[in-house]
Amino acid sequence: MTDARLPDDRLIVALDVPNVIAGLDIATRLGDAVSFYKIGLGMLTGGGLALANELKHDHGKRIFLDMKLFDIGATVEAAVRGFTQFDIDFLTVHGDPHVVRAAKEGAAGSDMKILAVTILTSLDRADLDASLIRKGTVSDLVIDRAARAFAAGADGIVASPQEAAAIRALPESEGRLIVTPGVRPAGASHGDQKRVATPALAMNDGADHIVVGRPIWQSDDPRAAALAILAEMRHP
Repeated sequence: MTDARLPDDRLIVALDVPNVIAGLDIATRLGDAVSFYKIGLGMLTGGGLALANELKHDHGKRIFLDMKLFDIGATVEAAVRGFTQFDIDFLTVHGDPHVVRAAKEGAAGSDMKILAVTILTSLDRADLDASLIRKGTVSDLVIDRAARAFAAGADGIVASPQEAAAIRALPESEGRLIVTPGVRPAGASHGDQKRVATPALAMNDGADHIVVGRPIWQSDDPRAAALAILAEMRHP
């Protein structure tokens, strides 16, 4: 059982804000309530790597760099090797087996975990049809992609909370991480997310970490919002 007196790194706060100044302001307001932050592609040109470095080395936070890399193997391997210099905890790549294998090669010798993205939580079956993705339910495709990514060496999977239980049931998931975005507290707006669940449900269904952004940093009191989510996770 997680000690409520200690920072609970099962909650990852997504700093989906424009720049370092805004990110540091949120982290300052959250203080010791939050120990793990996600920095995504949208902030890369706003100093995202500098923010990651400052939060990690000056504030002792864990960092999830959400780049969702996808390219030929040699390029992915080189990019991941470059990211290892920033002492990142988690890095995302797309879950295609050749991408996962290349990312693991690039991460060799570091402690960085490679997380494979299955299907984005903002997509539904209509979106997949428009992208010419093969037939099948979203859940079935997510589970299939998760199994293939595990087989290629992924340290974990990023998937919606609606698929967490089925992925956790895969034999290949033993010892691997499940990280779930698309988590919203009860009553919160879904925003651009189409496959969502509450923090308690996501944890009960096998997630190791949940990712929450706007419900925290758009709140008038981000620290109180984060503490409420932590309380729900601990006492569903």
